[in-house]
Amino acid sequence: MRRLLSDLLEFFLPGACAGCAAGIPRDAVLCDACDARLPRLIPPRDPHPPAPLADCLAGAAYTGDFESWIRRFKDPRPGLTGFDPGAEAVAFALIREAAAGLDDAPDRVVPVPQHPHRLRARGFHPAGLLAREVARTLDAPLARGALLRVRDTPSQRGLGRAARQANVRNAFRASGPVAGCVALVDDVTTTGSTLAAAARALRRAGAQRVVGVCAARTL
Repeated sequence: MRRLLSDLLEFFLPGACAGCAAGIPRDAVLCDACDARLPRLIPPRDPHPPAPLADCLAGAAYTGDFESWIRRFKDPRPGLTGFDPGAEAVAFALIREAAAGLDDAPDRVVPVPQHPHRLRARGFHPAGLLAREVARTLDAPLARGALLRVRDTPSQRGLGRAARQANVRNAFRASGPVAGCVALVDDVTTTGSTLAAAARALRRAGAQRVVGVCAARTL
């Protein structure tokens, strides 16, 4: 439903900057001034990705204007009135930029899953939407159900590194065998604990290489 609403708005409405509503080309998301304020990560690659991740890229730092964009994308107001196509468009643009930095095309794209309880409460899966955008960008298969969240873990927000690692330990399980290189997609990474725990589950299922792709990274 969210994708359909976004496509309809893009088709019927004239091109306008998601930040300031200035006129822009229809295939753009932000005007030059708003785009320049995004805290892009250059280079986008994490120099020390947590094992067993082979690589981890993010489009922008989770700070300033971009933190607001991501919060609006992940936690919109309930109902259709809360749908924020601008925030979604910015998140999609940054995840595409991060994915474009991968050295090799993955064999499949897998989102970090939500527990079914969280999915029902939120009503949509942010990492799933971003993973679909990555799959389209890289022309790679989207394996939406390849990874399961088997524990409904509390939010990682406010936890230190050790507590984050303990919180997500054994929280994920692959739904079946996995082979080749996997692009593991999430919205925001802080210490990389969630990505690392999910990557371990994929490696146990047979993945030879797991790389993280995120819209944002906390510095």
